[in-house]
Amino acid sequence: MSRIGKNAISIPAGTEVKVSAAEVSVKGKGGTLTRALHPAIVVTVEGNSVKVTPKDASRISRALWGTYAAHIRNMIAGVNTPFAKKLQVEGIGYRAELAGKQLKLMVGFSHPVLVEVPQGITVAVEKNIISVSGADKEQVGAFAATVRAIKKPEPYKGKGIRYEGEVVRQKQGKKAAAAAA
Repeated sequence: MSRIGKNAISIPAGTEVKVSAAEVSVKGKGGTLTRALHPAIVVTVEGNSVKVTPKDASRISRALWGTYAAHIRNMIAGVNTPFAKKLQVEGIGYRAELAGKQLKLMVGFSHPVLVEVPQGITVAVEKNIISVSGADKEQVGAFAATVRAIKKPEPYKGKGIRYEGEVVRQKQGKKAAAAAA
C-alpha cells in the first residue's frame, strides 16, 4: 500500500486538471504540463481533488502508484509556483553570462562552454549565481545537473560549479601532507 499514492491530491483554485486515456495535463497560471500515463495506473478527478489508484494488484501497478501520485503533485505545484535551483560559480576568472537562449560559461577551459537553455526554463545570471526556474521539476533539476556537470567542484580549492548551499569537502594539499610525514 503506497502511503503517497493513497492520499488524494488537492487542486488549488485557478488550476485545471484533465485526464484522457493516455495522458494527464495540468493547466495553471505558470503554464501547462502534460505527462503520459502508464496503462497500469488509473487517474480520476473528483471535484477539487485528484485520485491515483492502481489498475490491479500487479507488481508494476503498485510500483508506479506512488510515483505517478508524486509526479501529478509536482505538476500541480509547478504550474502554481515555479521550481527553482541556484548554482554558484566559484573560482578566479570563472564566470557565467546569458547570451540570448544560451548560457555562456567561462570555467577554466581554453574556450567558453555554450549550453542551450531548453524551452520552458528561465535562466538568470547575477554575479556568480545562476538561477534556473520553471514549472517542470524534472526539467529544472536535469538542466541544473547538466550545467553543474560541466565543471564539478574540485576537492582541493573548491573551484567549479556547485549548488547553492552545497558543501564541498576539501582535501589536504601537498604542504599539509608533507608536514605530517
